[in-house]
Amino acid sequence: MLNASDIAPAPGIVRVGTESVAELADITADAFREDPFNRWLFGGFDPMRRTFANLARHIYAPNGFCQLLQEDGEGRAAAMWLLPGDRADSSPAGMLQTYWGLLASGGLGALMRGKAAGEAMATHHPAEPHAYLFTVGVASAGRGRGLGRRLLKPVLAACDRSGTMAYLENSNPANRRFYNSLGFERVELFHATPESPPLEAMQRAPR
Repeated sequence: MLNASDIAPAPGIVRVGTESVAELADITADAFREDPFNRWLFGGFDPMRRTFANLARHIYAPNGFCQLLQEDGEGRAAAMWLLPGDRADSSPAGMLQTYWGLLASGGLGALMRGKAAGEAMATHHPAEPHAYLFTVGVASAGRGRGLGRRLLKPVLAACDRSGTMAYLENSNPANRRFYNSLGFERVELFHATPESPPLEAMQRAPR
């Protein structure tokens, strides 16, 4: 089964923890600023960034595997994973802070949409052990340089060596070709609510 120690170091890529929550959130929110599903869910940039920060602080940085890639100049990319065996939940205080932040910055509608999205995503997660790619994003100034691909390759290579399936929810149809090129294939489309943009559940079998 895949462990963090199986992921080989790569130039320019560092594993980070809770000390880098702000940078993880800044890059991810910038990358998802025009994403159809996240625009529907959050309704604005501030609740998006605040929620990504809380999720990084309470789940992905302490429990999972978070990476940053920094190139010369403005090239920045971030990814947040949960590897097999990592806890996907937060403490009650952490979840309360996350929900309160979403309510305070996005209103009751954003909070209800966020809860519906979380429940739908949990329902459609595969039962078998897998590496879950929660987010990967490139800050707007660094797009078009292949940074996202570079960031994902070490984890996907470790998935191949360990025989581990990888899974994600694609929230933007424009990204389907990118994920296909990395070996991800659609499993199904699902909706958090009847009026929400779809999420595309995608799996990647180890090669």
